[in-house]
Amino acid sequence: MFVLVASVDLHLPASQSLKEKRSVVQSLISQLDQRSGMAASEVDHQDLWQRTVLGLAAVSGSSRHAAEMMDEAERLVWSRHGVEVLSFERSWWEED
Repeated sequence: MFVLVASVDLHLPASQSLKEKRSVVQSLISQLDQRSGMAASEVDHQDLWQRTVLGLAAVSGSSRHAAEMMDEAERLVWSRHGVEVLSFERSWWEED
């Protein structure tokens, strides 16, 4: 089993309330799930209007497929209008 995780730090400059932010974040999470098969969740800055950190996970039987899933997710996040990517950091999860 291969697990590739990512932490995605985002700035949402047009968001003027937590309600607007939630709408953008939930839409992005839904797209990540539908288009790339990723597990995604908001993991930090839940109380800020214009910032969020998403946690992503790709689980596969091959490292190549997990990397392809993450590549697709990264392209989707970078292409999203109204979202500024501050960082996109990947790491392989290893079982101890």
